[in-house]
Amino acid sequence: MMPRKMPFALLALAAAPMLSACISTVAKVATAPVRVAGKGVDMMTTSQSEADEKRGREVRRREERLGELQRQYDRHMRECNDGDDRSCLKARDDYTEIQQILPTVPREPR
Repeated sequence: MMPRKMPFALLALAAAPMLSACISTVAKVATAPVRVAGKGVDMMTTSQSEADEKRGREVRRREERLGELQRQYDRHMRECNDGDDRSCLKARDDYTEIQQILPTVPREPR
């Protein structure tokens, strides 16, 4: 009886390295949904610092646009005062846009 069990033991011993690869693959497949869900949650949530950075960029963009509009308005007003009717219309449009953007830009503390 002993010799008959020996080939089975050798077969099991020879198959062990192949089975360990299968087991690690099974473990990877089993944990994949958890890893994917974790990455999805990280991508979906915005940290407070990221939100602050985004808000800061948006405020700076509006401040830059406001400065650009103010320069255009000043130039158009000079041209309007020199008698250019088209510049008067452009100055009015600049002023309107300035009035729309101004409330969205935080004021400096006094």
